[in-house]
Amino acid sequence: MPDNIIIYVIFGAIAIICAVIGYFAGIAHRKKVAEATVGSAEEEARRILNDSIKLAETKKKEMLIEAKDEIHQLRAENDRDLRERRSEVQRQERRLQQKEESMDKKLENLEKKEEAIAARVKEVEDRLEETERIKKSQIDMLEKISGFSSEQAKQQLLNELEGTLSHQKAVKILEFEQQCKEEADTKAKDIISHAIQRCAADHSSEVTVSVVALPNDEMKGRIIGREGRNIRALETATGVDLIIDDTPEAITLSSFDPVRREIARITLEKLILDGRIHPARIEETVLKAQAEVEATIKQEGERAVLEAGVHNIHPELVKLLGRLRYRTSYGQNVLKHSLEVCHLAGLMAAELGENVNLAKRAGLLHDIGKALDHEQEGTHIHLGVEVAKKYKESETVIHAIHAHHGEVEAKTVIACIVQAADAISAARPGARRENIESYIKRLEKLEEIANSFEGVDSSYAIQAGREIRIVVKPELVSDDKMVILAHDIAQQIENDLEYPGQIKVNVIRENRTIDYAK
Repeated sequence: MPDNIIIYVIFGAIAIICAVIGYFAGIAHRKKVAEATVGSAEEEARRILNDSIKLAETKKKEMLIEAKDEIHQLRAENDRDLRERRSEVQRQERRLQQKEESMDKKLENLEKKEEAIAARVKEVEDRLEETERIKKSQIDMLEKISGFSSEQAKQQLLNELEGTLSHQKAVKILEFEQQCKEEADTKAKDIISHAIQRCAADHSSEVTVSVVALPNDEMKGRIIGREGRNIRALETATGVDLIIDDTPEAITLSSFDPVRREIARITLEKLILDGRIHPARIEETVLKAQAEVEATIKQEGERAVLEAGVHNIHPELVKLLGRLRYRTSYGQNVLKHSLEVCHLAGLMAAELGENVNLAKRAGLLHDIGKALDHEQEGTHIHLGVEVAKKYKESETVIHAIHAHHGEVEAKTVIACIVQAADAISAARPGARRENIESYIKRLEKLEEIANSFEGVDSSYAIQAGREIRIVVKPELVSDDKMVILAHDIAQQIENDLEYPGQIKVNVIRENRTIDYAK
């Protein structure tokens, strides 16, 4: 047993020794392997480093070569550009030099020409001087031979010629004058006859009354109103005389002013349709009727301009033309008269070869002052000239307006044409009536006298001029002054007007206070 233990101990020691030996042998082996691995890694690192250095050197050489090539190319391009620019500059220099040489040649030629011209001029002057000397010597010789100076000889010849030709001249002048008169008369008659035949116009004399139809006779009482308040309000607001008589279902409106009569007619028709007839409603309707008539005036003016074919007329002149629709001259409607003159003037201007549009424009506007003569001082000719100047009409048109009644001498063909056309239109049979015009002028003068007094707001001549109604401003005219004012106006009428019978002066003063319930 002990021997087995010893054996086991020996084998254990041997195993331990072998293990120790194997351990140290492994360590040595691993050390050798590690050293070998480290050596190979260092060798690889040195190899990689050497390769990198070689590669960097190679790249550096390549980049240097490329940079040198690029620098070489840039230098070549710059040299080429410089050569091209130098050649261009040389070409420009050659051109400038050629131009300078050409200019020098031209200047030299001009100088030669100037020298030649100067020599020629001197030669001509010398010849002229020689000619003058010869002429003077010949004149002197002729004066000695004839015994007359040059002026005396000239006067002698003129006297002889004058005596010889005076009779022939007088005969020729008479012949030409007679021939011109005959031709002018024939031509004028031919032109006027053609113009009259081609311009057909109807004429209807204006009247001073309008008739308004009523649905029934009961409406007359409503229009009159309680104690006549409605009819008084109508007459006061419109200045028109309402005649309510036995005529069935009709009321007559009487006024010399067509505008007032038209406003009264429209007002009465609106009131009849509405059915509400009282003073406040009457005043409101009158204002609406006035606005409607103003719109109609504008439309009539535009229609007249369109019918005449005249364009670019100032809008204010168009309105004044529309107002001529409600203006009469000796019973002839002035707007229709102006249109007829316009057409006649255009036809005659075409026959004479004159400006047709200008002649028609002057004919249309020749009586434009009649739209203002009842509002401003002055004749319709002066007012027409002023308004035409105000709205920049041409001098030809203004002169035609000024000369159409012979107030100034007609200096243009257009003015003569307008004169003739105006006379033709007025002279047509039935175109005018003298008594209506004088009657209307008397009524206008009657209102003008009343309006000239201080404190008068408006005045209306009614009853065919037998009565004038005057509305005064209550803040300026008291009840006591009304009596004095009526007497003064009546006295002025007696002094300034001639009239049959008597004229009633009716002064109206009305105080009115207005407030509103809100």
